[in-house]
Amino acid sequence: MKTVQDVQDTDTANIPETESNVLFGELLVSKGLLSHRELIEALNDQRERGGRLGEVLLRRKMLKDDAITRTLAEHLSMEYVRFEDITKIDMNIARMLPESIAKRFCLVALGETDNKVIIAMADPLNVIAIDTIAPKVKRPLKIVISSRHEINQAIEVIYHGSDIEEQRLRDLVEVEVGKEDQENLLEEEANVSSEEAAAEAPVVRFVDLLLSQAVKSRASDIHIEPQERSMMIRMRIDGVLRDMVPPARRMQAAVATRIKILSEMDIAERRLPQDSRFKMKASGRNIDVRVSTIPTIYGEKIVMRILDASAVNHDLEQLGFEPELLEEFKTIVSQPHGIIVVTGPTGSGKSTTLYSVLNHLKNPTKNITTVEDPVEYRLAGINQIQVKPEIDLDFAICLRAILRQDPDIILIGEIRDKETVEIAMKASMTGHLVLSTFHTNDAPSAISRFVYMGIEPYLLASTLNLVVAQRLVRKICDRCKEPITLSEEALKRLNISPEQAKDAVFYHGKGCKACGGIGYWGRLPVFEFLVMDNDMREKVIAGDPESHIRALARQKGYGGLLESGVSKILQGLTTAEEVLSVTFTEDRKI
Repeated sequence: MKTVQDVQDTDTANIPETESNVLFGELLVSKGLLSHRELIEALNDQRERGGRLGEVLLRRKMLKDDAITRTLAEHLSMEYVRFEDITKIDMNIARMLPESIAKRFCLVALGETDNKVIIAMADPLNVIAIDTIAPKVKRPLKIVISSRHEINQAIEVIYHGSDIEEQRLRDLVEVEVGKEDQENLLEEEANVSSEEAAAEAPVVRFVDLLLSQAVKSRASDIHIEPQERSMMIRMRIDGVLRDMVPPARRMQAAVATRIKILSEMDIAERRLPQDSRFKMKASGRNIDVRVSTIPTIYGEKIVMRILDASAVNHDLEQLGFEPELLEEFKTIVSQPHGIIVVTGPTGSGKSTTLYSVLNHLKNPTKNITTVEDPVEYRLAGINQIQVKPEIDLDFAICLRAILRQDPDIILIGEIRDKETVEIAMKASMTGHLVLSTFHTNDAPSAISRFVYMGIEPYLLASTLNLVVAQRLVRKICDRCKEPITLSEEALKRLNISPEQAKDAVFYHGKGCKACGGIGYWGRLPVFEFLVMDNDMREKVIAGDPESHIRALARQKGYGGLLESGVSKILQGLTTAEEVLSVTFTEDRKI
């Protein structure tokens, strides 16, 4: 293992020019990485569309990032650095450069040696980048080459890691625990109101650090759970709850009160559930925080949902559809009328998918209106309505009013009852496109659920265009990804044939500092499509059982959630354990 100090000395003044005795493309050919024909194709593409040769090769998927970077380092006589070979990045040095500059030029500062700051760059010939960072570092630079992919991962760790906030929380708690006087604790709690305690500096700092850490850790939720003699704090990161450092005992009641004050809740009401929200700023971004309280036997449990609009990419192209499904999905959502339903449990990414559809369809010539409970993300150019049951403003009432507002596209946050479905169907039959979410285990079971709610099959068949079921699975961390062998039992449960398994490479994450020892970083969706074509409509009208509808979908080439997950496994994106945790093997003997 080498440290940053072991990196060879390469001053910016010694960077070779792009013109050299051996052209980069010819070096790739001589090393057997490219054929002459592929090089000519890439050079033609470069002349037509621009960009460096390495970028062209990546765009055309001719070579992998690390192969290009390693060869470029040899071509330029520079040091190639792999981040997994570096034991430690000096965070104080790394954070001298703003995140915006690191992302713009795809570079990071690794540390220093001999009073020179080592900068890893994907494009070491970018003079503008070097001129931009030099005044900020104010020291001589050493330039090394790293792959674009590894640098982007390092940027996430450096600027969005939670190590600093976690340590600050621990230090704060240790200081407060040291102040506690066990003999006078009860007397102190009796004499100081929770509202006064919530305004104390340690409590304010604890809540601020907790929220900041949640944003940098990419947490979707913070759970604050009272226990008999303590408080437990957990964050949901990549769909899994992780324990965090709890507040000192004397701060516990005040922490809950502080959050309620921020949310403008009634701090005196502890017997009934409350819901609210507030805004905060973290890492230079505006964050919405949705807060829910519920009484438990030991006090109020608080859940804060972190809604970071900048962290969510509402782009159909980036959702994770297979190319063929993406084109079909675009065609279906572009139809002028009908109903499109996305199903799945809470937290499976349904809203993100529908928001991406709205962004895709958004047009100045379209009147788009949504009815949501709650409105999670605010979308420019779209009319969003917040349901308010306390004043009898529910989905049905909102939908009736919307139909008098000349809409083109309507999004219903969730289908909850028969009345909402019936209004949605009337809207679709009068020339409107309706998008909504539903809670079912897979796509075919949505049909059964609608019929169970009392919807006539012929109406369902004539108005429904598409049902999409989805789940989220964790992605393998690229920093610690390594091949493994799957057991025969796992292959059988995944329906992977011996022929498929023979040519496939399976991976898992062994755990590293970047992913917190978990082996996963981020999440990606798996999908199941149920397209309502003529054959499917006939089966629905005839009242065929769910198993027959599922079998017809498979015959038409639409795989289930399991098949979609297996596709991601074979691409090396996720693990068998993840896919099996959110899907099930279907009985195909029909």
